[in-house]
Amino acid sequence: MMDLSTTHPLNLRTQTPVNLSQLGFGGAPLGNLYRKIEEHEAQATLDAAWNAGIRYFDTAPQYGLGRSELRMAEALRRFDRNAMILSTKVGRVLEDCAPEDVTPEAFVDVPQKRIVFDYTYDGIMRSYADSIARLGTDQIDMLFLHDIDAGTHGAAGEDEKLRELFSRGGYRALTELREAGQIAAIGAGVNTWQICERLLGEADFDGFLLAGRYTLLEQDPLETFLPLCVQRDVGIILGGPYNSGILATGAVEGARYDYAPAPPDILERVHKLDAVCAAHDTPLIAAALQFPLGHGAVKSVIPGGATPQEVRQNVDIFQTKIPPALWSDLKSEGLIRHDAPVPMRPVDAA
Repeated sequence: MMDLSTTHPLNLRTQTPVNLSQLGFGGAPLGNLYRKIEEHEAQATLDAAWNAGIRYFDTAPQYGLGRSELRMAEALRRFDRNAMILSTKVGRVLEDCAPEDVTPEAFVDVPQKRIVFDYTYDGIMRSYADSIARLGTDQIDMLFLHDIDAGTHGAAGEDEKLRELFSRGGYRALTELREAGQIAAIGAGVNTWQICERLLGEADFDGFLLAGRYTLLEQDPLETFLPLCVQRDVGIILGGPYNSGILATGAVEGARYDYAPAPPDILERVHKLDAVCAAHDTPLIAAALQFPLGHGAVKSVIPGGATPQEVRQNVDIFQTKIPPALWSDLKSEGLIRHDAPVPMRPVDAA
């Protein structure tokens, strides 16, 4: 069984090492994603992650319009801050507003705030300062540009936001914070690998938090992006390993893929993936969680967890022993790419 206290460096270039546990904790559910979570339950969930050996925690101002960061702050008072890695995100500034102007999101019971996107120098610095205040610590290890891609802003909007970043000082703000030792690493937290590749074509970044784009269902980043990450020593943190649900639930009625009802071709493919996993007495969800770590550029996976039970379930799934023949059969059936590196056994030997 894997020791969750084992850590791997984001890369070998940061002045201050960023050592990530291979299983991390994503803080979106703590912002009351889709349902209200009581404060005691949120803190119990964070404690469950810490007690299991998870040492990488991610959050963002967007998650509950600041609520996730505030809840993380409470846990930081109990945790050994020097024994963990913390990341948050910039690009969304939260402003006080009238009740009718609260930004509509998938989060419920949120503070009275509205989101303003701002990737300029002043916007990055204000977002960082606000996160410092909410988190109650000036020890943030990684700072990610949040949703600077076309999925959030459209194709023209992506171009505009990149101009803000590089022409209006946003990237300079990130590098100043890194050079001053206020943060150890910079990157982006996004939903497409193409924007990461585009960012690497413009400047130096330490790592990316990529949601759902290198999974049992998607391996296109093997073409150019992941080889570039290896070449440039850029680490990947893989969020959304279940493609927003279907690789956890299987191809059941109402299964979701990429935040929408799964189309017929995805349902059929997941049926086939599940059948191969069943033949090896392995839960599909375990193969989905462990698969991304087969690639040397992927340093950590961060599935969601809204309750202590869900956190413990993620740990159990992560520690499931997977027979090497399962990966061979997935390749021979054409269900994953032949050139996809797969985890060794145990998973942290990759």
